[in-house]
This record gives sequence, structure tokens and C-alpha cells, in this order.
Amino acid sequence: MSFDRIFVIAKNVFQEVIRDRILYIIGFYALILAAAIRLLPEFAATTEGKIFLDFGIVAMSIIGLIVAIFVGTGMVNKEIEKRTILVLVAKPISRSEFITGKYLGLSAVLALLITIMTVIYLAFLQFGNISHPTASILIAAIFIFLQLTLITAVAITFGVFTSSLLAITLTCAVYLMGNITQDLLQFGRLSRNPAIERFTQGVYLILPDLSRLDLKNDAVYGLQALPDATTLITNAGYGLLYSAMLLAIAMLIFSQREF
Repeated sequence: MSFDRIFVIAKNVFQEVIRDRILYIIGFYALILAAAIRLLPEFAATTEGKIFLDFGIVAMSIIGLIVAIFVGTGMVNKEIEKRTILVLVAKPISRSEFITGKYLGLSAVLALLITIMTVIYLAFLQFGNISHPTASILIAAIFIFLQLTLITAVAITFGVFTSSLLAITLTCAVYLMGNITQDLLQFGRLSRNPAIERFTQGVYLILPDLSRLDLKNDAVYGLQALPDATTLITNAGYGLLYSAMLLAIAMLIFSQREF
């Protein structure tokens, strides 16, 4: 696997997504924060400003999620539909390099989006004189990025063998289920039914546990509410490892496809 070829593919993806005006979403994010801070003054002007804190960080996560799902699921299918995949696979580019480059390129876009939106978010909090735990918010933003890169891996994996519409549906389903896997596991234990418990354990093992990468609520209540450093590192490693596993599956499936 050549890192030079992966870098070229990732760079092309980054430039293409930027050209598609994805960054206009940043302007939309700033507008909805401006509207929220004006339309909800009774909340934004309070000492804690918990509702505006929640709104800003949740909006950041949702916007990033939309980009990850809709762009991630279409990246491979778009190459297939335009028949440009035939040119790419004819070149000295392996299919694993192709998938890796696509993933890293979109991850770079997400990193830029989250970084800029976090700066805008903190600026609004400062402008509105809203008390906020800056360090906690920054850590939560990093974990939002990790969660989005995992969803990107899910989107690419579905995108290599299904249509864009089906891939979007399946990725959304994984995201929704991934946020409640621990609840399902607890439900299985409470049911005291061996069959249900085995089923919920299987679902928990197969689906990503996205709650490990969700620190949005913790960020609102300050750094002391966040998990300890060991847990943070473990959860971050979990997200990266799961993403790597999904990409390996995507590469395996893509290598078997005929064009």
C-alpha cells in the first residue's frame, strides 16, 4: 500500500467535497446559532445557559452527521455511476488504497468542519456571556469527530455494495441503534429471558457502541462530569479500532466487485 497514492486520493476527495460547497454548511451553522441566541434570550442570558449549550453542540453533531452519511455513502457509488472507477482501477492504485484514500479525505473534511464550528460555537458562548467549560467542550468536539469518522466508515462500507439510498437508510439505522446498544443490553438483562438476552448481547457485539463517543451531555455540565483519562483513551481507541475493522470489511467486499 502506497501512502503517496492514498494521499493523492484523499487530497482529491477533500478538494472535491469543498468544491461541492459543503463549507456553506458552516454559514448555516452560524445562522442557526445567531437565531437561537436571539430567539431564546431567556435561556441564553441565564447564568448557566444550559439550553443554548445543548443546542449548539447537538447542532454541530447533526450537521457533521449529515455530511458523513450523505457524502460517505455516495463516494464510491458516484465513481461507479460515472464509470470513473474503471479508470482508477486500471491505474496502479489498489482497491484498498482507493477506500483508504476516500475515508481519509472525508475525515479531513469532517475535521475541518468540526474545528470551525467549534470555534464559532465558543465565540457565540463568549459573545452571549454564557458560562461554559471550554476544555470540556473541546474534548466533546474531538469525540464528535471520532464518532463521525466511525459513521463515515459505516457509510463507505454500505456504499461499496448497495445503492446510495439503501446505504443512507442502513447507515442511519446503525447510527440510531448504535446510540441505544447499552440500553438494549440492559433490557436483555432485565428481561431474564435467555433468548432475548443472547439476542441483545449479539446486537451489542455487532453494532458500534456510539454512546462511548458521545460526550455532548457531559460537556454541558463541566469537565468534572467527563470520564477519567483512561476511559477517554479506551473509548477513543474503541472508535478507531471499530472504524479500521469496517474499512477492512469494505476493502474485502470492494475487492470482489466486478465493473
